[in-house]
Amino acid sequence: MQDPLEDTEWNDILRSKGILPPKPKEAEITEDQVQLMLDDAIQRRIDLPECNRKNVEDMNLNELDELEDSEDEEILEHYRKQRIAEMKAFAEKAKFGAVEEISGQDYVNEVTNAGEGIWVVLHLYANGVPLCALIHHHMQQLAARFPQTKFLRSIATTCIPNFPEKNLPSIFIYHEGQLKKQLIGPIELRGEKLTLQEFEYMLGRAGAINTEIQEDPRPTIRDKMFADLQNQSVDFY
Repeated sequence: MQDPLEDTEWNDILRSKGILPPKPKEAEITEDQVQLMLDDAIQRRIDLPECNRKNVEDMNLNELDELEDSEDEEILEHYRKQRIAEMKAFAEKAKFGAVEEISGQDYVNEVTNAGEGIWVVLHLYANGVPLCALIHHHMQQLAARFPQTKFLRSIATTCIPNFPEKNLPSIFIYHEGQLKKQLIGPIELRGEKLTLQEFEYMLGRAGAINTEIQEDPRPTIRDKMFADLQNQSVDFY
């Protein structure tokens, strides 16, 4: 089976069609990290035995250039190994990438026994409920962007007999099989105007995904009232 993370023309075509999730962004090394690695390399050189060490102050320009080149190569090699280790670790955890449909019989295996360190987002839904369709659409996009989190959905009554339809959709968030957060019904899920960014923020706040959205994208009621008053004032004048 071809590696979905492999950088090939075929995988690029599958990503453009939405069949494969986008390639994970590589972490960028910061100036602080470079400086720390440089300091560490210099410190290791300083810690050499006296017989193998030459005082930097006594070096000529050529020797200083050679020292800088060797330290740069050492830093790059260290960073290369670090990136390889990070990519391997990400690939091992990025095992999902899509919304899977389960039944009540699958619950124990897929949720309770999801595994160590695994976050699970379970969507209970019913066909014909517009907000359920919206939630599923948002989950499909987030599943592709956060393949380390397991996104599941199930018809509510197959998981919980006689589950009230007024409580749909419902989102249950688990970590290592333990329930951490639940969002029940249209009120808690903000109705049919729920945006992808708001849903991402809500899952991130619960810990299910590592999102960069740290503030609620939906304005508070007070802010909205103030904006409405400003608009009315502009219209009046």
